[in-house]
Amino acid sequence: MAEFTPVLLTLPSFTPSLAVEVLPHGLTIHRFIIQADGRTHDIVVGPEAPEDHTTQKYTNTIIGRYANRVPTGTHKLQRNGYEGVLVAQANESARVSLHGGPIGFDSLPWTLLSADTPPTLFSKAELGHFPGDENGSHAIFRLVSPSGDQGYPGELTIEVLISLLAPEPQVTEAGNEFSLGSLVYVYRARVNKGVTPVNLTQHWGFNLEASMKERPGSDVKNHNLTLKADRIVSRDSDSLHTGKYISVASAPEHDHSGKKIGDKYPEPGYDDFYVFESRSIDVPKRVPISTFSDDFDLVKSIITPSTVISPVALLSSDISGLSLAFDTNQSGVMFYSNIGAVPERDARKKIHGGSGLKGDGLAPGTASFLEFHDVLSAFLDPSNKDGEDGLLTQDELYNNYVRCDVRFKALAK
Repeated sequence: MAEFTPVLLTLPSFTPSLAVEVLPHGLTIHRFIIQADGRTHDIVVGPEAPEDHTTQKYTNTIIGRYANRVPTGTHKLQRNGYEGVLVAQANESARVSLHGGPIGFDSLPWTLLSADTPPTLFSKAELGHFPGDENGSHAIFRLVSPSGDQGYPGELTIEVLISLLAPEPQVTEAGNEFSLGSLVYVYRARVNKGVTPVNLTQHWGFNLEASMKERPGSDVKNHNLTLKADRIVSRDSDSLHTGKYISVASAPEHDHSGKKIGDKYPEPGYDDFYVFESRSIDVPKRVPISTFSDDFDLVKSIITPSTVISPVALLSSDISGLSLAFDTNQSGVMFYSNIGAVPERDARKKIHGGSGLKGDGLAPGTASFLEFHDVLSAFLDPSNKDGEDGLLTQDELYNNYVRCDVRFKALAK
């Protein structure tokens, strides 16, 4: 089926340092290939066969309309004078609507756009950054979610740009760490009428050592993780947001200041939303639709050489020498250490030491899922009214980006 045929993106080189395979099914990052020091790594976990994503859900797929958990039932929505109603449908449990409902964006086929079906949510100026590069190092996909889909009001059009960027010059003063390039995604969305909740994310899971023959099927507890976060969301027994927060200063296991993931590792693992420290954000999450024109350009600042000195998230391995530095305009990140993995049910890629068959999957603790999005059920918190409420009106354009800079530090021989 076409939705399981990978769209290959590569950097322009005979031996590209980065390449990704994107499946139209669920807008899935099926493979994220890195060439470094004569080794080939696939740094995202998941099944070998693209079709197995139908049963191995939420593995490197997009999530929407609303990421994470929302209480089931009827919720009145209000933003900037617009009103609507969400009827959140149960799927994880009777109380919880997870990742957009029973049939989320992760389950649907996305359309690859082209010159014959051009994007409508990216401007002429923004598209000008990718001249003559159709299906080379970038691609844009579209999905139209009808009004009432999974109980969400308004017809929502979503377009997603995924692009690979060429390596930058040396990135450390010591000169022993080098850029291999970057992956950027930009989510755009517009609702045709009224107001609707929108909170998109990529549910991708990383293991920077899994492709090493010395460490097949290895866990990520030896990875280093830095999160520029000062608190986590407090959750109830069904992992719904209680409206309260827990300072990481009072919970050492959640103070990710460069510690190894396995240090102070909680049982059964991590499944927590970290709110980033207050910071200046140059790229807005939503803009008035009236400002969208041929000259409109929010992409330029995202794809220009990175000047981020202190990324909001940094994942690295001392064993592979690889590191991922993340920048985003989202308010936080869900860190999930794959605690729900079921080896007897799942499949594992051959490059990760697996057979590619179901029943030979990875164990819990073998991936670091870093899902950048806004706070859980933000529209239910009255203090967010008309602000960071996770709502989008017909007068606005949703704009969510993540940039992942890939770096390599040569290993001692």
